[in-house]
Amino acid sequence: MTEGEYSPGSTRQSELLALAGELRPELHRYCARLMGSVIDGEDVVQDTLARAFVALDGLREVPPLRAWLFRIAHNRALDLLRSRVIRAAEPIEAAHNVVDQATPDSVEILMRKEAVRTAVSRFTELPILQRSVLILKDVLDEPLAEIAALLDLTVDAVKAHLARGRARLREINAKAGQFPDAKPTSAAVARYVALFNQRDWDGLRALLADDVKLNQSTHPVRVGSADVGKFFSIYAKIDGVWLIPAWLEGREVIAVFEDRADPKPSYIMWLEWRGGQISLIRDYRYVRYVADDAELVLASDAEPHSSAAN
Repeated sequence: MTEGEYSPGSTRQSELLALAGELRPELHRYCARLMGSVIDGEDVVQDTLARAFVALDGLREVPPLRAWLFRIAHNRALDLLRSRVIRAAEPIEAAHNVVDQATPDSVEILMRKEAVRTAVSRFTELPILQRSVLILKDVLDEPLAEIAALLDLTVDAVKAHLARGRARLREINAKAGQFPDAKPTSAAVARYVALFNQRDWDGLRALLADDVKLNQSTHPVRVGSADVGKFFSIYAKIDGVWLIPAWLEGREVIAVFEDRADPKPSYIMWLEWRGGQISLIRDYRYVRYVADDAELVLASDAEPHSSAAN
């Protein structure tokens, strides 16, 4: 897509919408690692796109959209991280030996592969700037000059953060264990899963709070038990979907298998409860990339399955 000057109104929004659909998984890969959570990363992506659409009408000229979206996502993630009192980035040192070439050498390739394989949650052990630079370079393969522009750094500073981040990441991975041990399923989630797998849609609707909300990322939020109840009518028309309780990032979630024999879940759901009723359903069916990097562990008392989720 050609970038530069954009015509006003709906054309701008259409162009942004089209790019957002293509860029969303890549934005999530960045935000999830920056936040240390695939769920929080998706929240940042949603917020980024919402903010971009609002800001678009107020701009006389729009900068290149891809870089603009990444900058909004980066700033929003930093705001959230600062609100959690995350430690500021440590001082940098020169690192002129970091390369930036179209055909990286074998050492460079190995470092990039290590970053891609690293569990999302481990990135939070890096200072924020090291984290940002390493994700942009080694996970998303951005050029050093573009990383420098995005983060308002010099290229030499980017190289320094990258070198230090890579060294620290190797230390983190060397000490890291496997995925956390599985935990048992709560009674509430066990009931939801059992009703769903039995296709007892009326039983599921009875669990909804009057003011329940349904968030499906790319769709408008549904509010109220009557409207959210239609969610189950959609699933009633889909054959083969099977739920298994799971744990992700300390949260009890639900792994969704579109075929019970699938080796990995297709996506996840996450429920919030209040007084024994469901107050929020997050269904990630339309943003399946969220599960791609998820450190998902099936519940310890989950029904036997063909293989682990990861």
